[in-house]
Amino acid sequence: MARGDNQFRSRALQQFSSLHHEHPSYQWWVLANVMIGTFMAVLDATIVNVALPKIMAAFGIGVDKVEWVLTAYLLVFAVMLPTSGWVADHFGYKRTYMSALLLFTLGSFLCGIAWDENALIIFRIVQGAGAGFMMPVGMAIVTREFPPHRRGIALGFWSIAAAASVSLGPLVGGYLIDHFSWHMIFDVNVPVGLMGVFATYVIQREYKTEHVRSFDFGGFISMTVFLTSLLLALSNGNSAWNTGGWSSPFIVGCFAVAAIGLIAFLVTESLVEHPIIDLSLLKNFNFGMTNIVLFIFGLGMFGSTFLLPLYLQNSLGYTAFQAGLVFLPTGILQGLVSPLAGVLSDRGHAKIPAIIGIVMLALSLYLNYFLSIYSEHAQIMIPLYIRGVAMGLVFTPLSTLALSEVPRHKMAQASGLFNVIRQVGGSFGVALLGAMLTRRMIFHLAAFGQTADQYSVPFRTAVAHTQMFAQSVIGGNSAVSASRARALVFANLSDQAFVAAVADDFLIAAAITALCLIPILFLRVHRRAKGTAAVPLE
Repeated sequence: MARGDNQFRSRALQQFSSLHHEHPSYQWWVLANVMIGTFMAVLDATIVNVALPKIMAAFGIGVDKVEWVLTAYLLVFAVMLPTSGWVADHFGYKRTYMSALLLFTLGSFLCGIAWDENALIIFRIVQGAGAGFMMPVGMAIVTREFPPHRRGIALGFWSIAAAASVSLGPLVGGYLIDHFSWHMIFDVNVPVGLMGVFATYVIQREYKTEHVRSFDFGGFISMTVFLTSLLLALSNGNSAWNTGGWSSPFIVGCFAVAAIGLIAFLVTESLVEHPIIDLSLLKNFNFGMTNIVLFIFGLGMFGSTFLLPLYLQNSLGYTAFQAGLVFLPTGILQGLVSPLAGVLSDRGHAKIPAIIGIVMLALSLYLNYFLSIYSEHAQIMIPLYIRGVAMGLVFTPLSTLALSEVPRHKMAQASGLFNVIRQVGGSFGVALLGAMLTRRMIFHLAAFGQTADQYSVPFRTAVAHTQMFAQSVIGGNSAVSASRARALVFANLSDQAFVAAVADDFLIAAAITALCLIPILFLRVHRRAKGTAAVPLE
């Protein structure tokens, strides 16, 4: 009798679970749950930006070293993304997502107790590994739960989490840095991450692929060697005091290892039965072209994200909180526009918002080219307003176009590759623009240094005026005030050289972003009759 009661309760529980998961609101609960993880992953890619000057001061390091706090996160994020599809298929999507969120939370805790820059970079790798699994698996879960004709709006709301991170990350980070310390920007992730783990356990149902392919160790190792070696070369090429410059054996060796890794990766992926990255997905026209757009976009946009906080705090004297407050409208505008772009995408007009968004994004970066040490607040904010609207117009349509023809059973692989291309582009962008920042600063210092000849008329005039100011404010004899005047003039020249280098980087980022228009124009839009849905190939 007891056995019959247990069987009855088991069947009743299964029926209740089935009804629960078939309920129309279930997919929205899943979306809200996944948005927590998305918020966390993007938050930690943005919250660190306003902390870079404090980290540089705390550890006594320069831009060439501190950029690895960003690059290490983006690099391991990109390396882990392709493996997420296999891990989710093998262990289950719910279990993978929950474990990734827990790993990310652990990495946040470790970053909060980092004792030097090397420990911080290592713990950022732990964070990036969790985020690298979490983002594509979460995207695949959302894409699987929503039917094709509603994916645009679902991905639009999913993008709100990224938008909120863009605006709240620098703002919250700035407040915590000003009132506590830079360690708190990582500690704040811990309670939110634990809440996300609990919500995943309660809300999501498990989904696992029946036939799991073997893991491609050769592809994973060769891809890791390629990406790591290339980023090492790009990031350290200008650090002549550390590596000897671009022609040094270290940099040349990194490029050589990267080339070997790339060749080995391409050969391996063409020979193995189940590659870690299904390159055949790129044969799909829309998916391949969209990934080209995302790579170029990552180079320009993500590569320029660390420039503005450095400029605001180092050149204009903003506090970390003031620098974070500057980014608040960007995320709000992106969050408002993303669902509208999703609606347009569902109605077959995805190219229109994508094109408008890229044009606006390139324009916003170009306007930053005119920044100076005398820039007013409005000159800083107007490009950011444009950028917020632009980012809301770009991401959702590109996601919809990329996944519109992907088979359902390859959705995890596709979303993993889709995200890895963007993150690789972002990693390359940070490395390239970081290297260009150093190079252009050296160039402008040399150019400005020609006017700093102590016998030249402009230099002597500037020193004389500065000496008069120093004597009236600080006091002291003429020799001391003259020495202070020369130091102030040289400091001003150095500051102007830094701002000019930042402006050059923004111009490069604008030109790179504008190139995205070329592949977007060739994308195919699948229009559907009212009341029908375009279903991806099975």
